[in-house]
Amino acid sequence: MKNAWVILGIVISFSHISCGNATKDKINTKMTNTESSHAQLETITFGAGCFWCVEAVYQRVKGVQKVVSGYMGGKMKNPSYRDVCTGLTGHAEVCQLTYDPKVVSFETLLEVFWQTHDPTTLNRQGADVGTQYRSAIFYHTAAQKAAADQWKQNLNAKRVFPNPIVTEIVAESTFYPAEDYHQDYFNQNGEEPYCKIVIKPKMDKFLKAFKDKLN
Repeated sequence: MKNAWVILGIVISFSHISCGNATKDKINTKMTNTESSHAQLETITFGAGCFWCVEAVYQRVKGVQKVVSGYMGGKMKNPSYRDVCTGLTGHAEVCQLTYDPKVVSFETLLEVFWQTHDPTTLNRQGADVGTQYRSAIFYHTAAQKAAADQWKQNLNAKRVFPNPIVTEIVAESTFYPAEDYHQDYFNQNGEEPYCKIVIKPKMDKFLKAFKDKLN
C-alpha cells in the first residue's frame, strides 16, 4: 500500500442535512462517460454513506467508465429506496463502478474511497444514520479483496484515523440499481440544499487532492 499518510490530507465535511431528507423529484438515467468496447473492464462496488456523494466523486475519476447507484448486501429482493431507508432490509446504499484497470488502478480507487468518507463511524456518515449508510467494500475478485484487506490493515496499524476502521469487506451479492431519479444526482440537482451543503464541500476537497487523476 502506498501513500497511506495522504488520507490525513482531506477533512471530511458533514452536515445536519441528511441524504434521506433531500428532494427526490427529478428523473434522469444519465451515466458517466462512454464505455469502451475494446477495454477489458472490471467492476467494484463501494458503500460510503449516501450514494449521491459516492457517485459524484467517482464520476470524475479518469478511467471510471460508469457509475450506477443502487443497493447491495441485503435480503429483500428488488428493494425500493423507501424499503432501504427503513434500515430493515440489510442493504447498503452503494455505487457500482465499471472501470478500465489500464487507465485507473484499483489502488487509486481504494485511495479515493478511504479519503472521501469516514470509515470509522459504524452505520453512519454525518447526519445519515442507519445500516444502509455503512462503510463497505463489496469485492468482485480475490485480488480486490486482498488489496482492500491490506489497505485496511495498514491504515489501522499506522493509526491514520483516530479510531479503528469499521469498513466491512465482503463478497459482492445481488446488485439492485436504484430508481432513475437517484442516478447522476449531483450533476442534475446541484442547486438543492443537500448537494450545496454536503456534497459540494466534499467535492471541492476531492477535486483539489486528486486533480491529476480526474477526467
